This record gives sequence, C-alpha cells and structure tokens, in this order.
Amino acid sequence: MSTAHTALFSIVLGALPTLAQDWSHWQWTDWPQWLGPHRNGISPETGLFGKAPSFKESWRVHAGQGSSGLSVVGDRLYTMYIHSGYEYAVCLDARNGEVIWRTRTIGNDPSGWRGGGSPRATPTVDGKMVYVFSAHGKLLALDSQFGTQRWSRDIVLEFDSVRPGQGFAASPLVEGDRVLIEAGSKRGHSLIAFDKTSGEVAWTAGSDERGYSSPIIATIGQTRQAVFFTAYGLIAVAPQKGRVLWQYPWITSQSPNAATPVFIPPNRFFISSSYGMGGSVVEVTATDKGYEVVEVWRNNNMQNHSATSIYYQGYLYGFDGSVLKCLDAETGEEKWKTRGYGTGTLIVADGHLVILGERCNLGIAQATPEGFVEKANTLVFRRSGCETIPSLVDGGIYLRDNKEIVRINIVGATQ
Repeated sequence: MSTAHTALFSIVLGALPTLAQDWSHWQWTDWPQWLGPHRNGISPETGLFGKAPSFKESWRVHAGQGSSGLSVVGDRLYTMYIHSGYEYAVCLDARNGEVIWRTRTIGNDPSGWRGGGSPRATPTVDGKMVYVFSAHGKLLALDSQFGTQRWSRDIVLEFDSVRPGQGFAASPLVEGDRVLIEAGSKRGHSLIAFDKTSGEVAWTAGSDERGYSSPIIATIGQTRQAVFFTAYGLIAVAPQKGRVLWQYPWITSQSPNAATPVFIPPNRFFISSSYGMGGSVVEVTATDKGYEVVEVWRNNNMQNHSATSIYYQGYLYGFDGSVLKCLDAETGEEKWKTRGYGTGTLIVADGHLVILGERCNLGIAQATPEGFVEKANTLVFRRSGCETIPSLVDGGIYLRDNKEIVRINIVGATQ
C-alpha cells in the first residue's frame, strides 16, 4: 500500500489552471521519437491483437552495439550504433532493413559498450530533420533524407559538462523551434535549448547534475512546459525562454535517475528510481502565488532502474527491478506482479502490453489490473541483454539488441 506524504514544495511563478499534453504536430501513424508519437509509450494503433496473436519475422539485419531506440517515420527507420569502432547515426529502409545512409557522429570509441561508449539516446525526427545525441555528448542536426550534417554542438567541450560513465542518454526533445537537451553542467548549463534550424543557443538553465532520463512536454493552461528528471529531481521550464517554473527534489544515492517522467492527467507525474528510492506520484496545482508540488504517495512498489513505466487507464505498468508489475496510479497499491522478463522494457498498444524481456523474449499481455494474462511469447534474439524499448508502426514491432535489428509482424489482428 502507498504512504501519503504532506511535503509541499512551491516556486512562485505563473498559474496552473489545467494540465494537458498536445502532440498534434506528430503524425499518429509514425513513431518519431523516444517513447513514440506522444512520448508516453502508447501506440495509437488499434485492431492489432486477436484472441491468439502470433508473430512472423519480416526482416532481420546486422546492426551494432548500442541501445538507442528505433524511430520510424514513413518508410524510414532511424537509430544509432557502433560500427567498426565508430559511432553512427543510421537510417534504414523500414520495409526491408537496408541501410540508406550512415553518418559518423564522433571519433573512435575505445571504451566499448561496457565502458559507456555506445549510444543510448533515441533520434528525434522532426520533418526534414533528425536530431541525435552522441554517447560522448555531441548533438547533431542531420538531414533526414540524406544524413548530411546541418549543425552540431559539443556539450562537453562547449558547456563544461562531464561525460557520464554510461554515456549521455537523454533523447533530444523538439518543441516549436527549439531542441532541448539535458547537459548536466553545474554552471547554469544543466538544461540547454538550441535553435533547431541554426544550432545557436536559445537559453541555458539550472545547475543540476545530469541523470539518464529524457524530458517530456506538457501544457499548463496556455503555457507549455518541458519537464526534466535530473540527478536532483523534477524540474519544469518554459521551453521557449528557459524560465524555471517549478521543481521537486529527488536525489538518489548514486544519481542514476534514468526513467522518463510519466504524465498522469490532468495534473500529476510519476517518477521512479532504483537503489532503494522507489516511486512517487506528485501533483502540480496552482495558488494565486504560483505553482505548488505535493507528494500524493510514495512507496517501494516500483523501482525503475532504467526502463520507463507506462501509464494506461488509471494504472502504471513497469519493471520493479526484474519483476513486471501493475500499480494503481491513484494509491500506489500493487495489483499484480510476474516474472519471466528480467529487467525488460515495454510499451502499450491496442489495450495490450508489448514487452521485450532482458533475455530478448517478446511478449504480448493484456493491459489490465485484474491480473497478468499473457497471450503470446517468443524468443527474438539468441542473446541476453536486450534493453531497448519496442517501437510499433503499421502493425509491425521493431526491436534491436547489440547486434541486430528486426521487424516482427503481428499475426492474428482483429482488422
């Protein structure tokens, strides 16, 4: 059961009538960025799963080391990996896996995957551009059709940031004419926004050390907010100007905050970390003096190490270490738990959980608090160590490990 807390944190800035997300600029049929079209891990596609769905492999190609996600827009797939000792941004034909272009993002990678050299951030596709963030801290804007570089910025050299042990992992966030990134510099450069066309610095904010989390966007009244989960906690800023709107402290023993903040309409966020921190739901409300953040509940029922939980129809689905769980988002109460996927990842599609286990088994289960009901399970890669979330586009599930990328078609759809 959850534990209520009365801690109250506030910053006097603006007002908060309502909270809602607006992702209307994304195409609903694409998966253009980290955690999909709404950056919440939920696919809008329906009619995917019948009573007994199964899988059919469409194609499989060699890739390289890395856990960068797979962004799919139209007939193109974008990701990052190590090839012949160098880090690359890569564009594949989503229909057959053939390489369309490959652009080197940084120099030689002597440390290898275990040393934090391989890419973890997911490319963000925005129209004719794709934005990628190297494990070594280089942010690049590339032409999405040809892979040619339009501009680049070196976060370490230019902003005195320190490369983390596992490499930079925050996926770029595009909002309006800005590209936002978590840099983690303590000298007012923790968060940085660049003009997405020119690469010029639009603003910098904060002095938090960096985590491994990626930011999200929410609309507060008529005001857009970018919400980051740094090593010190949640921080919301105005994406156009960088003004800090509110903060909520959350400091772990080893600063590993990695899971993306989860928005719970209309005005709550779920955050979670491992190392004994657990998870918490906080509520953002308004007074005549500005924003206030109240902890609604906090417990150890969900400790996300790196994989982000998904909020769906009142419940949170995610990995508490190596245990897959469902929690009541209102109270934090555990509804069910199961094993068999290790420290896996998941998304939600058509009322189902699409799960990729640590040992590279793909599963489909009903997204219901009534209990874990698995409908399909198959081994996709003959290795262990899968840690990249699935992407789902046009009835196909795109997956990767440290050596291959594969498209799996869903058989047994209801439409």
